Amino acid sequence: MQTNLAAEFKGTREGAEAEAILRKCVHCGFCTATCPTYQLLGDELDGPRGRIYLIKQVLEGEVPSRATQLHLDRCLSCRNCETTCPSGVQYGHLVDIGRKLVEERVERPAGERAVRWLLKEGLTSPLFAPAMKLGQLARPLLPGSLKSKVPAPPGARAGLWPQSTHKRKVLLLLGCVQPAMMPNINSATARVLDAAGIQTLVADGAGCCGAIRTHLNDIEGGLSDMRRNIDAWWPLVDGLTSAGKVEAIVINASGCGVTVKEYGHALAHDPEYAEKAARVSALAKDVSELLPDLVPLLAKRMHGARGRKLAWHPSCTLQHGQQLRGGVERGLRELGYDVSLASAEGHLCCGSAGTFSVLQPALAYALRDRKLAGLEPAGPGVFDAIISANIGCIQHLQSGTETPVRHWVEVVDEALA
Repeated sequence: MQTNLAAEFKGTREGAEAEAILRKCVHCGFCTATCPTYQLLGDELDGPRGRIYLIKQVLEGEVPSRATQLHLDRCLSCRNCETTCPSGVQYGHLVDIGRKLVEERVERPAGERAVRWLLKEGLTSPLFAPAMKLGQLARPLLPGSLKSKVPAPPGARAGLWPQSTHKRKVLLLLGCVQPAMMPNINSATARVLDAAGIQTLVADGAGCCGAIRTHLNDIEGGLSDMRRNIDAWWPLVDGLTSAGKVEAIVINASGCGVTVKEYGHALAHDPEYAEKAARVSALAKDVSELLPDLVPLLAKRMHGARGRKLAWHPSCTLQHGQQLRGGVERGLRELGYDVSLASAEGHLCCGSAGTFSVLQPALAYALRDRKLAGLEPAGPGVFDAIISANIGCIQHLQSGTETPVRHWVEVVDEALA
């Protein structure tokens, strides 16, 4: 795609990166066939190719409008289009640049600004955990729209963290909302790894991966979160503590995983952090990437897995963002589970997409219902559980079905118990 940058973008880092991405696009439109919002709305500007044109226009000097902002807001950042694209267009990076440029040029209504501020500051705040506990206490009294955002209180096992010491050690990113909303995912991960002879360490001071602020157009805030995590992890990455050196940074929320794996790209311009960020990205692994090593060590200790029927929802950040497909299903089947995939549209987003379900609820719930129709074609009750790899997908899908929705690592942990 031929691009003529406006003078204000020539010679800038953002301009150079955006131009390189735009030049790869050949206008083929394959991406529209797999874009969730285009499937729902049928509007070219609510598909990747249309959004690329909008971003191109801004880079060439056209003044963006509120409509431009809305079309970019409606993008889920699911990156399905990247999987589909025959030309390797890095749409995810381009849309982040486009959103930032439009945000700087189009003022949002005060109500929107307030909601977005509350999301980026509230979800990453230390006050989120006590607020969630209060919400869980009041959950029976909450209206349906709020109740669906507040999971039931965790069980007793959520607080059981293994105390064994092992030669093999990994770092675990706890995340920002997961410890408060679904703490059992983290402790279950530690228990499963412990059963395979791997010790899970946590670095004090690490927090949000940076995705929340980045996708709400607070790019500098997102970079600050990334730098803070690198500082917190570095002693264990570099082997500077008595605990020794970790072999990997394990992430059990795929939305965080795709972000950490791109720290090297996000901080490539920062002379102080570029090298460290690249090393952190190289060490980052979704917990499912350990399954080939875990399965032989866990197989003899599994109880009650055989024949248990599971419906697998691969989150977009796993199958498209991290390009990890097939590993979870294969590993769980080797452990004895009966794993099924969606009967249709397994590649499409469920509509959670970080804060998307809060900011664009109509689209989010329409996508949720389409996803559940594919996962449960015969209706609820056929499967023992729906499983996924990302807390956002789990919570969002659970709001639309009576079938339990769990992280796959929790299901394995239960069988080991």
